[in-house]
Amino acid sequence: MNRTERLYALVEELRAVSPRPRSARWLAERFGVSTRTIERDLSALQQSGVPLYAEPGRSGGYVVDKDHTLPPLTITPAEAAALAVALHGLSGTPFAADARAALHKVLAVMPERERQAARELAGRIRLAVNPARPSALPHTLREALSAHRVLHLRYADARGEATDRTVEPLGFLGADHWYLIGWCRLRSGVRGFRLDRIREARALEETAEPRPLDLSELDTLGWDFVPLDELYGFA
Repeated sequence: MNRTERLYALVEELRAVSPRPRSARWLAERFGVSTRTIERDLSALQQSGVPLYAEPGRSGGYVVDKDHTLPPLTITPAEAAALAVALHGLSGTPFAADARAALHKVLAVMPERERQAARELAGRIRLAVNPARPSALPHTLREALSAHRVLHLRYADARGEATDRTVEPLGFLGADHWYLIGWCRLRSGVRGFRLDRIREARALEETAEPRPLDLSELDTLGWDFVPLDELYGFA
């Protein structure tokens, strides 16, 4: 069993016995590795977002919160590969890192046979990738939007002339390009900022009450935008 397979198996083992704990020593014997290896694996799972916590005491150990994990999914290998292809399209957007984390969670709770088949299918698919190192910019913008933090932007217009903007983030638009929509204090109005033209972004300590998002104030070039929750039936 390689490390990736062991990580998946660890999650399933802890899910199966939750809310009872499993000690690192017990897990090490179960998977035939050292206790130190198991502790590194558990730390990696926690960092990837798995709701895993330690219970202290002689009878303590590690527990996965069943209320915040998915049971084995009846998802086909082709569906898993399709998700990966679709999520790859989010590279460079505010949700790239979250998309990768979500896909790992889906794979982690698939039955082993289907997960192996999905891995084999994915190995036959090639996608073009940008050789440049991913920027932390999209994550900064998404975090500021979620926390209602005001942003300081260094923004270049279509002519390449840069200005400093203080912006209250309101949302994102996804089309041919991704845009941050925000209330621009310099222009005293709603503006769209193309992500690839934002040179710098810094979240300030100041927070702002969310304003209504009125796209009629923007030139959307004929696009008909639909809220994501309506498009995909969030409930």
